[in-house]
Amino acid sequence: MESTIRDLIARALQEDLGPGDVTTEATIHAESRSTAVLLAKQELVLAGLDVSREVFRHLDPDMKFEPFARDGDRVGAGTEIAKVAASTRALLAGERVALNLLQHMSGIATLTAKAVEKIKGLKAEVLDTRKTLPGLRQLEKYAVRVGGGRNHRFGLYDGVLIKDNHIRAAGSITKAADNARKRAHHLLKIEIETKNLEEVREALAVKADIIMLDNMPIDMMREAVRLIAGRALVEASGNVTLETIRAMVETGVDFVSVGSLTHSAPAVDISMKIK
Repeated sequence: MESTIRDLIARALQEDLGPGDVTTEATIHAESRSTAVLLAKQELVLAGLDVSREVFRHLDPDMKFEPFARDGDRVGAGTEIAKVAASTRALLAGERVALNLLQHMSGIATLTAKAVEKIKGLKAEVLDTRKTLPGLRQLEKYAVRVGGGRNHRFGLYDGVLIKDNHIRAAGSITKAADNARKRAHHLLKIEIETKNLEEVREALAVKADIIMLDNMPIDMMREAVRLIAGRALVEASGNVTLETIRAMVETGVDFVSVGSLTHSAPAVDISMKIK
């Protein structure tokens, strides 16, 4: 487990526990040990099992964690996901943090898997975005991969994406792209966001590596793909839902980026029950 994730777990536990779990300390003897199971209460794609294990390990280094499934598995309602044997106080103190992370990550993986299934048989790939909860991006983007999607850039540092506000501030697509080629190192690809065919033509003229078609109607998107004709990779973006994603991909784009995978994925229902 990476140190950054351990730090995140430590902060989450501190937020929840503060100086101590007063209910558990008042009702449970310090020497008590118990076994609990993590139980899926709906069909889901599992993600975050190692993270939940680390929560309990943080509170009880001697705990025993036995998984019955792996990240990426599709499990049904009523399935026991894992068994944890530990200090009873550790189980009760860690329950909420472990479940919050596991439910959130599995929710992202489950929604991503649904999006991937919607475009099955087509060439495009499902991408996430930077629309993540602060501090949780590493876990959320991992959950997207578990669900069968791919990661877009991780942050502002690993790819040039010239968006509408960059274009306005620089003066034009051409000026923004020229500035980027002068200042960004040669290994960084340049993607340009466009909202109409005129901007697509300008992005082609400056030899963008990737052209994003943002919030375009389907007919315009199809015409943009025809215009680009393989001279750049094409990404569709904007208001992508499970109902609209296939029609967007059928226009011939290479990627479709879906912000809702991380910013709006509903948490799945997982519980912990002490035996």
